[in-house]
Amino acid sequence: MPPGQTAPLKQVRIPRYESLEDERSFRKLHQAAALRWLSSKGYNNEGAGGHMTVRDPILTDHFWINPHGRSFAYIKPDDLCLVNPEGVVVGGNMHAINPAGFVIHSHVHQARPDVISAVHCHSVPSKAFAAFGKELDMINQDACRFYKSHGLYKEFGGSALDPQEGINIANALGQHKAVILRGHGLLTVSKTPDGAAFLFGALDRVRRYGPSVKW
Repeated sequence: MPPGQTAPLKQVRIPRYESLEDERSFRKLHQAAALRWLSSKGYNNEGAGGHMTVRDPILTDHFWINPHGRSFAYIKPDDLCLVNPEGVVVGGNMHAINPAGFVIHSHVHQARPDVISAVHCHSVPSKAFAAFGKELDMINQDACRFYKSHGLYKEFGGSALDPQEGINIANALGQHKAVILRGHGLLTVSKTPDGAAFLFGALDRVRRYGPSVKW
C-alpha cells in the first residue's frame, strides 16, 4: 500500500452459517465468552443472582441460560442449559437454573421475538442507581446511545418468582434496548450475546458517570 494511504475499514458482521447447528454452537460459544467478560468486570460479584440468555436458533421458543450457582468466570458452552417455554431444562447441562431468571427472560423473549440475547446482573453500583427510579441523564455521548431507547420499571415487585413480575419487566422494556429496574438492577437486550453484554457494560458505565459530574 502506498505511503500515506490507509486500508478501508471492514464492517464486522454476524457470520453466515452452514447449518442451524453451527449457528447454535456459535451463539453458545459467544454466550460463554460474554459471561466470562461480565465476570471480569465484576458484574457477577453479588452471588448467584445474575443471568444471561440466548435464544436457540433451532427451537426458537427455547433459550440457553447459565446454570444456577456457577460463577460466570468458569462458564463453558457445555455448561449452558437449554430451557423450554415451561421452564424445564430439556438439553445441554441438566443442572438447575435460577427460577427468577426464567421468569424474567422468558417473558422478555416472548414479548420481543427480535431479541436473541438478554443480560441481567446485580452490580452494587447499578442497584444503587436503580434505587432512585429515574431515567438516565444524557450527560455525554455514551449516554446518548440510550437516548429514548431505555425503559424504566418504577414499581419494584420483589423477587421475580411471580409470572406477573416478568410481564411487568417485559412491558417496561418495550421496544427499547435496556430497562432500569427500580430497586433491582439493569437489563439489556440485543440481536447477539456480544451486543447484550456490551450494552450492559455501556449502561453501567453511563450510570457511573452521574455522581462524578454532579459536584
